[in-house]
Amino acid sequence: MAFYGAAKRVCVFISRNRSYSSSASENVNLIKQLRERTSAPIKDVKAALVDSNWDIEAAQKELRKRGKVLASKKSSRIASEGLLALAQTPAKVALIELNCETDFVARNDIFRHLALCLAKQALSLDNSSSSSSSSSSSAFHVGPQSLHDTTLNLEHPKISGETTVQNAITEVAAMMGENVRLRRGYVLPASSNGFISTYLHTSPQPGLGRIAGILSLEVDDGKTQVEALQRVGSELAMHVVAAKPLFLTKERVPSDALQNEREILKSQAESSGKSQMAIEKMVEGRLRKYFEDVVFMDQKFIMNDTMNVQAVLDNLSKEVGSSVRVVNFLRMEVGEGIERQETDASETVAQVA
Repeated sequence: MAFYGAAKRVCVFISRNRSYSSSASENVNLIKQLRERTSAPIKDVKAALVDSNWDIEAAQKELRKRGKVLASKKSSRIASEGLLALAQTPAKVALIELNCETDFVARNDIFRHLALCLAKQALSLDNSSSSSSSSSSSAFHVGPQSLHDTTLNLEHPKISGETTVQNAITEVAAMMGENVRLRRGYVLPASSNGFISTYLHTSPQPGLGRIAGILSLEVDDGKTQVEALQRVGSELAMHVVAAKPLFLTKERVPSDALQNEREILKSQAESSGKSQMAIEKMVEGRLRKYFEDVVFMDQKFIMNDTMNVQAVLDNLSKEVGSSVRVVNFLRMEVGEGIERQETDASETVAQVA
């Protein structure tokens, strides 16, 4: 009888252990499923499941509620990382900047999907929908407020369906655990007898990058050699990224900027102690160098520094047998103008601890 009782207790123990093991395995599987659905941190996933009595649907709703509250709290934090996203048709191109706090989130495929969707959304706007008016061949600014209430169709396995742009950004911010914001956008239409060339630098996939150069070219004969135009257009778009021009031509340099530069150069030249005539020559010579630095048409071409951009266009015009002009250009870089928060390494270690 004693042996029988001991054997029975062992069987009960084994049964309970198997039951516990099965339950633990199911819980781990639920955590894995919810993590795959939401991309939320494992700690938050487990907490939501425990609070929801391991009901995965209820836990997913709870995570979304918590995430939106956290996203709201984090909206004031500096977001200087991110990506530029570009969308294009033969008639125009749209470029947007979507920011986050770290490059880790910028590499996330959900964040990248949102950025590409926002670029396509900006492309669908017309000039009248933008935050400022401009001529038909000029780039027009697309402010976040122009897009926030528009309907976005997301098609990512972890975030899909129709929602507003504002809700989509909040949802992704909640999933990423960082401040995510649409900072700015531009749309550049092609001229009637022209086309647009683009270049994305540090591009992780088509349509995304950290620096963008966009160029609108116009040709008198719209049916001329397209391949030559596209080749040189791509090189000039790359030049815009590398050389960082500020103005298209000398005539477009604002008079106050030119006057300010002249005064600085004159002050520097006067310190040399030379005659007034020599000083004037020094100022004019340095002004030419200033134009070579900031004026697109006067810059040395990055592919061949023996000629400037104007000479490149002159050669292209001869090659295609028709006059080719640059109508407009645009250069944009992730985080430019945003004050980045410098973090001490010891502070980072302390925060992790």
